[in-house]
Amino acid sequence: MLTGKTAVVTGAARGIGKEIALTLAKNGATVIVNYNGSKERAEAVVLEIKAAGGEAEAMQCNVADFEASEKMVQDVLSKYKKVDILVNNAGITKDNLIMRMTEEDYDAVLDTNLKGAFNMIRHLSRNFIKLRGGKIVNISSVSGVMGNAGQSNYSASKAGLIGLTKSVARELASRNVCVNAVAPGFIATEMTEVLSEEVQKKIKEMIPLGKMGSPKDVAELVLFLAGSRSDYITGQVMHVDGGMVM
Repeated sequence: MLTGKTAVVTGAARGIGKEIALTLAKNGATVIVNYNGSKERAEAVVLEIKAAGGEAEAMQCNVADFEASEKMVQDVLSKYKKVDILVNNAGITKDNLIMRMTEEDYDAVLDTNLKGAFNMIRHLSRNFIKLRGGKIVNISSVSGVMGNAGQSNYSASKAGLIGLTKSVARELASRNVCVNAVAPGFIATEMTEVLSEEVQKKIKEMIPLGKMGSPKDVAELVLFLAGSRSDYITGQVMHVDGGMVM
């Protein structure tokens, strides 16, 4: 399905990013597994992909850094000649109530979650224009649609990703580049495993389907948006949330 395609997945060492990288590779793409601090985990993802007969390479880069992300893009293009698929998944949380949130925590989340996506799109835009095609998928969140108490920084970053998605979709549509966002709800990952049983129970009560999603649920939608079956879909926000946002 994605044979001959090169994909860059940011924040792909764990959780949703890891599952996206594995899924794209399983379907034929050569995957650049980007990570910031989790070198061992990223290399483990690469080994898992190669063990299954796929192609992958781990590349370290803090996508919030404009120059560092530009260097990584240059390295990828130098070695692989093109990038067909970009998945902006890298993200962090630094939750707190607005009255207690520090400027540093606000800036850090916006820099990684929103500016990081801008940096990657900015540096790869000429590549996509030259290809006259390609797929960009930004991983947003239901928090960016409905807000979430204690997450003003995270919600703002994810809402910003939606605006970024729609603007870039309009700019690149004439070059046949499709740009979409995926908005996961509560997904069972390491981040949610640390929540108490009581909190998890309350979360599930908020979800019409009555359960959390899995990273695979998100990855399968990203696979669809990265492939040819979504060639007439751009500028959209697709929810994987069990019905939380209707």
